[in-house]
Order: sequence, then structure tokens, then C-alpha cells
Amino acid sequence: MLGLPKSTELNKPLPKTAIYTKFQMNAAEKAKIDADISRIVIVNEVSATKLNLAPGESVQAFFVLQVTLKHREFSEKTLITLSKLIPQNMVLLLECDGQAKLAIYHTKLLQTPWRDPAELTLTIKGLTMDAVWENVIVQVGNIRLQTGNTLDQQIAIDEQRAKLEKEIARLEKLAWAEKQPKKKFELVQRINILKKESRGVE
Repeated sequence: MLGLPKSTELNKPLPKTAIYTKFQMNAAEKAKIDADISRIVIVNEVSATKLNLAPGESVQAFFVLQVTLKHREFSEKTLITLSKLIPQNMVLLLECDGQAKLAIYHTKLLQTPWRDPAELTLTIKGLTMDAVWENVIVQVGNIRLQTGNTLDQQIAIDEQRAKLEKEIARLEKLAWAEKQPKKKFELVQRINILKKESRGVE
């Protein structure tokens, strides 16, 4: 699965009831998970011993959880809750209606687009588990690490840039529809300031 080494494969169902019991979840939290998720299976355990790599300082292993969703319009909060509850590094392989995507929680929820399950792969890159895990996050989040930035810095920068671009698009739509020259001019000025700010985010 995902092109990961055969030595990492598991097929261990993770009953939702076991999660509820172990983490003493309240009725509202259980209902949210039940609303989105029908089944969870641990399909891979990627560890230093199984890959014959040096252990990391903070990462010894990560798990791939196959999560069968009830519908594609799921709540991201459900996945964030699940990721925070289980004290392991996890990649979530989300499946629904014959399509699949990868998701990972690292400071925020990172996701790939939906695609054919056969097209989803994870490449193992790095000499230690720390490096391997960082590269997995980079792959799932489609992150381009700029020189001198840590992974967390790059995620924050990308998020800031995305917010600016969203705001620019919103203002451009308003400016296009605005009939009053003065208001239109003000909107265009604001857009130019935001564009300059966006170019300076690095």
C-alpha cells in the first residue's frame, strides 16, 4: 500500500469503541467521529528497525491508518481530534466512493487532493526517522521548503500567503463589481498593498 515496503505492512483493525474507551471521549466527540468515519484499520507501521534506518531523536516510527469515510464532505475537526488523541505520528489514508486522499496533522491539517487510490504513494527519503517523517509531511502537504526555513516556518509562511491570496481574490471581485470610481480606486490600492505584502512573504 502506498508503495511502502512490504515489511511495514499490518492489517490491524482499530475499533472506534476502543478509541472511545481508551481516551474517555464524551458523547458529542463520539457522535462527530461516528458521523464521518465508518472504519479504521492500521495498515502500516513504518519504523527505524523495519526500514533498517537510524532512529530519529523525536521520531521512532509512524503509522498509516486507513480511514473509511461515510461521505467526502467530512469535518476536518474530526480528523484533527483523532490525530491529537492518538499519541503517535500518523498518516491518514482517507477512502470514500472509490477515491482516496492522504491527510496528516502537523500544526494544521495537511491534505492531498482526492484521486484514484492506485495513484497515491509515499516515498521514503532520509537517513533517520526524523528526516523520513519530515519528508512524508512535505509530500502530503505539497510543501516547497525554501532555503533557511524550518518545516514549521514554511507551513506558517504558506498559510499566511494563502490567506493573503484569498483576500486579494475577494477584493478583486468587489473592485470589478464596484461602480463608484472613488471606492473602486480604494479597493485597487488595497489590492496592490496586499499583493506587495504577499510577494514579501518568505
